[in-house]
Amino acid sequence: MKKPLIIIAGPCLVESREMLFETAYVLKNILSDLNVRFYFKSSYKKANRSSSKSFTGIGDDIALSYLKEVRDEYGSKIVTDIHSPQEAGIAAKFVDVLQIPAFLCRQTDIIHAAAQTKKTVNIKKGQFAAPDDMLKAINKAVEAGNNDIWLTERGTTFGYHDLVVDYRSLLIMKSYGYPVIYDATHSLQKPSIGEESGGSPEFIIPLAKAAIATGVDGIFFETHPDPKSAKSDSSTQLPLFKVKELVDEIMKIYEVA
Repeated sequence: MKKPLIIIAGPCLVESREMLFETAYVLKNILSDLNVRFYFKSSYKKANRSSSKSFTGIGDDIALSYLKEVRDEYGSKIVTDIHSPQEAGIAAKFVDVLQIPAFLCRQTDIIHAAAQTKKTVNIKKGQFAAPDDMLKAINKAVEAGNNDIWLTERGTTFGYHDLVVDYRSLLIMKSYGYPVIYDATHSLQKPSIGEESGGSPEFIIPLAKAAIATGVDGIFFETHPDPKSAKSDSSTQLPLFKVKELVDEIMKIYEVA
């Protein structure tokens, strides 16, 4: 049997306990019998927003406690973002994977702090970064004593307010010997196009299939029961009812790629 595909999925931001548990329940039911390693993802707060008017979270302590409840209830490992070195030790008490946001992938202190927790560190490639730049990020985590590192591709700035995925970057990053994840939703954003980022969610499934065919180790996607009402990334989160379609399509390809 092939090694399990990593699937990172969940709502962009912890908005409420009810929404979090609804999403986790559906994801767990869809993925539980498949050859996958499932990680539930949600940010306990959002530090990088297009506008100062944008919603940033319900409170760090309560959001982290809800993520821990999801882990305890469903046995799912948890991924969340951190935004400063000080947050690494705090979040590590509640989650299994510390994610370095794309805009912070060059920040040495935050990578060192995340690595020193001994949790898995998922470093998202900056929209401004070349794939070979990520070797420097890897080395920072290794210097701090942690070799449990993932790299995530989330698109590259393409003119103003748009991103494009260069699929060569997936192969270049894989050559460094660490798992490479394709972010199927953030890579389709149209950043800062208004008060909130826009996006092109109609391309989520076909581009995810292409990434699987390229040979990535995992897929990342954000999903929400009602994306239009989501308080973050409403233009790119996959509707929860479409998750099974996405998973069915990518698993067909993964088993033969």
